[in-house]
Amino acid sequence: MSLFKAREWWSTLLGEKEEFDQGCLCIADVDNSGSGQDKIIVGSYMGYLRIFSPHPVKPGEEIQPEDLLLEVQLREPILQVEVGKFVSGTEGLHLAVLHSRKLCVYAVTGTLGNVEHGNQYQIKLMYEHNLQRTACNMTYGPFGGVKGRDMICIQSMDGMLMLFEQESYAFGRFLPGFLLPGPLTYSSRTDSFITVSSCQQVESYKYQVLAFATDADERQETEQQKLSSGKRLVVDWVLNIGEQALDIRVVSFNQAVSSVFVLGERNFFCLKDNGQIRFMKKLDYSPSCFIPYCSVKEGTINTLIGNHSKMLNVYQDVTLKWATQLPHIPVSVKVANLQDLKGVIVTLSDSGHLQCSYLGTDPSIFQAPKVDSREINYEELDAEMKELQKIIKEATKTDILPKSEIQRDVIVTAEVSPDLDAESQAIDSEVKAEAVPSVTVKITIQSRVTAQKPNLTVCVQAPLAVTCDQFVFDDLEPDSSETVVLSVFLKGNCSPSELEGNCLVSYTTPTELNPEGIPKVAQCNFRLPLRLICFPTQPSKAASHKLTIDTNKPPISFLAIFPDFVDPSENDQVNILGFQFLTGSKTTLLASKTSQRYRIQSDQLEDLWLITKELTLRLEEHFKKQKCKDFACTFSGSIPLQEYFELIDRHFELRLNAEKFQELLSERAVQFRAIERRLLTRFKDKTPAPLQHLDTLLEGTFREVIALADAAEENQANMFQAFTKLKSATHLLIMLISLWQKLSADQVAILEATFLPLAEDTQELGWEETVDASISYLLRTCLSKSSKEQALTLSSELCMPKDTSRLKKNITLFCDRLAKGGRLSISTDSATQQSVVMPGGCATIPESDLEERMIIPGSTGTLPNHGHIAEQKSKPDVLQPVHKCIKVESTLQ
Repeated sequence: MSLFKAREWWSTLLGEKEEFDQGCLCIADVDNSGSGQDKIIVGSYMGYLRIFSPHPVKPGEEIQPEDLLLEVQLREPILQVEVGKFVSGTEGLHLAVLHSRKLCVYAVTGTLGNVEHGNQYQIKLMYEHNLQRTACNMTYGPFGGVKGRDMICIQSMDGMLMLFEQESYAFGRFLPGFLLPGPLTYSSRTDSFITVSSCQQVESYKYQVLAFATDADERQETEQQKLSSGKRLVVDWVLNIGEQALDIRVVSFNQAVSSVFVLGERNFFCLKDNGQIRFMKKLDYSPSCFIPYCSVKEGTINTLIGNHSKMLNVYQDVTLKWATQLPHIPVSVKVANLQDLKGVIVTLSDSGHLQCSYLGTDPSIFQAPKVDSREINYEELDAEMKELQKIIKEATKTDILPKSEIQRDVIVTAEVSPDLDAESQAIDSEVKAEAVPSVTVKITIQSRVTAQKPNLTVCVQAPLAVTCDQFVFDDLEPDSSETVVLSVFLKGNCSPSELEGNCLVSYTTPTELNPEGIPKVAQCNFRLPLRLICFPTQPSKAASHKLTIDTNKPPISFLAIFPDFVDPSENDQVNILGFQFLTGSKTTLLASKTSQRYRIQSDQLEDLWLITKELTLRLEEHFKKQKCKDFACTFSGSIPLQEYFELIDRHFELRLNAEKFQELLSERAVQFRAIERRLLTRFKDKTPAPLQHLDTLLEGTFREVIALADAAEENQANMFQAFTKLKSATHLLIMLISLWQKLSADQVAILEATFLPLAEDTQELGWEETVDASISYLLRTCLSKSSKEQALTLSSELCMPKDTSRLKKNITLFCDRLAKGGRLSISTDSATQQSVVMPGGCATIPESDLEERMIIPGSTGTLPNHGHIAEQKSKPDVLQPVHKCIKVESTLQ
């Protein structure tokens, strides 16, 4: 328990799901009992009016029924309640209730009861005013210095002050420069109304000025009315406080000077009657309400300020005297005299928690009990220690992964239909082929336990697309399953770099310690058929690009490994196939009749990739079914670096174009805004001036902006296609290098991490600079020739290069080092590790061989210009090469 917690004297919770605000609480002797004891009046936005006369209760006990004097539901929401001398002919107190379109004044009376149920209270409507404008708040006082009665001023939502002299409407005035209503109060000492405008200024208006100003029956006044009727409404004084105000109070106690208190969002101001600042206090919290009250020290004023941290702070001028904790956030605070107890703090929250409390502390009466002395049984402690050690030993023996990972709680499987859809499900495809096929994928989610909030996400690489990629299920019960069916098709007008997809299910499993659940994921991959992106066609003998894959087994008939592309009625010894891609290009596959070779040829280098990959996969599957374990593929031809560099140049050229379009768009946008400003200046000028063809220039600039935007969008689409082609060619290059040098799976993973580091191609981080940094790191570590190369320092950041010459030199040198016996391997030996940090970039490698024109043995690559982007594949069992130490294993020739 906090030492400075507010001591609860009486509290209650008002209604259910009701809302309250600043003006919903009022303290006064509303029934004119003359006993000097205040009553608590509360109104709610649900229209309930309640009057309480609290009696002290013991902690934990409920309030007595007689504490609630009156509860009545009015027809409209209650915005504010006030008590004053609002009825003519009497100086008794009456209750004013402000609704959004009505002001009602009630008399509260009590009748003595003759039975145990106590006194009976009721309200009687004295008069009401129907408002023509929506009300916001109100204030009251002896306007004009009248004696023995109070008048009411209501501020509307559109800035009109409506003044009522009790039963009659006096006049209405609009505040100048009004935008939004602010807090409003009345100062009887200066006979003026004080508010805070939308300009964050405290403004004071004299009542006499309001009374003699122009009538505000009509908001829009003609020029003749302005000249002939009334005076102009002029503000008495203005103070800029630089923030919106939450509330305003005017206090005038006997021992203190009259002051205006303003509670801002971050500051607390005390002003003199003329608007000068007496003092201000910067608050280090967000206040919610306040109330000034009389201080025992002469010349000072105490203030209670509540905040959104459920704290109530007591200030004497600017000095913090006390801070106390409340059980709720107060939206209104008052000081009342209840049951002969003076200075009770009454607070109200927005949800209806009404509490009467006082300040004080409760001393801690807790005393630690004496510890019973007893003899220690060492045998029991020894047995308990052995049992705990046994449990710890068993826990350390288990696998790091939890059991749910070994036997998964949720299993997701994907089944790809062996046949294409009879009716294509392709939607908004950009492919220009006559028919775009689709294939059905059936995904099943099986749960062994309760899986909460399961979400399924299906991902395929663009330009492939799915009919639906997001599925949300209800909670899965144990041993239950869910099945969804979707279709995959080619959406973009280019061939994909991979025919693979991924399914990922995210869910939570509740535990005893965590009822909300532990987040987990389950995923699986699926392989799409080649028929999805191409179909059989007549083979072509002539082609620009050719590759030859060698094997150690006799050639297999294509009828056995490509049954979906060969007509069964044809000869069993089919040794040539044609593949027509949906995008229009053609690839031919040939099998040698005399040697153990397969040739893939096409007019485009990137089109060789998918057919080559499909050929190797199907050959491996075929010989695996034949239980042949020594099948292997090799490549002894030339690495097509020259053709690969052309794709890099094409991609890098489009990146440069994207930068140019961005610069031109920025320039034209600046020009467009400058012309707009000049035109607006001409249009606002009271003296019309010729436009001097600014409108024609604006229209021309607008057309240029639209044309540049269209060109940039087209360039972006071309860059995506170039990026996809570059990914395909990069996959092909990695495969050829791995077959050429007979690399292991770990070494192939290092190659993929080096050449395919990015999942997306962006202007901020492009493929060219990233791959250049990765290759440079390999050349200075595992493929280095001397310690001089290892000592090179790396630059601190990556940036777009000016051209691709250095990248192409590094790729050529990389292949040359591999050809000369360099090998990539991940080393865990700390003695061989090098203290190298890879921040993100690399300096130029001063390789003497790069100054000459190089040709790799078995390669046709030379050195032209420019760069490319590719996708990073996650390899869970292989770390990125830049985070491990890599050594060179020399091979004996």
